[in-house]
Amino acid sequence: MSDSVSKEAPNGELTFVEHLEELRKRLIISVLAVLVGTGLCYAFIDEIVTLLEMPAGELDFIYISPPELFVTYVRVAVIGGIVVASPILLFEFWRFVEPALEKRERRHLLFALFMGIVFFVVGVLFAYSVVLPIAIEFFAVRLSSEGILPAFSIAYYIGFVTSTLLAFGIVFQLPLFVLLLASLGLVTPAFLRKHRKVVILVIVALSAFLTPPDVISQLLLAGPIMLLYEFSVFITVLITRKKTAS
Repeated sequence: MSDSVSKEAPNGELTFVEHLEELRKRLIISVLAVLVGTGLCYAFIDEIVTLLEMPAGELDFIYISPPELFVTYVRVAVIGGIVVASPILLFEFWRFVEPALEKRERRHLLFALFMGIVFFVVGVLFAYSVVLPIAIEFFAVRLSSEGILPAFSIAYYIGFVTSTLLAFGIVFQLPLFVLLLASLGLVTPAFLRKHRKVVILVIVALSAFLTPPDVISQLLLAGPIMLLYEFSVFITVLITRKKTAS
């Protein structure tokens, strides 16, 4: 490799090849972190699955094909590995983009990353403690009838739980997203109020896409999103007033 490529650019910035090398380094560390996290989660897979089964109460589960239970355990271990490795993943992302940011941009990104984690955790906890027990009770208890007993496949149940938790964790980022747009001056309270009906329609469609194909889960997701949207409108009002005052 020539000196003109391997050395830093005259202004002190990294060259294109050095950026690729830095990205490669961050990706390798991230992949290794996920693999280690996956291994740790698989070592405690029984405890993790038991935790996921708790919202189901006393329901029993079955598996309907020889590899189903093993594949489910591996899937849970991988998802858990990503969660366990998430601090390292975020740190590596920060280390990669931090040199290109100004001081003000660094503060904003750190705030966004921190609040994103907070909102994601709140969404997951809300889904785990409130939404899942209600949804499971509805499908397993209220819809059951004499002579028809619920027998849930462990793979379908875990898929239902993980997709619900992930959906709520993602949609609870809405206030943060609106906050960033308002800080950049891209949205205003008047704009959000004017397009409220359109947003409600989008929320319903998004809930149908993110949740399992049942009305109860979709309503349990759409309701909190609408409340979060109204909270986002309130946030933009505060930001607009702060900008006007300054």
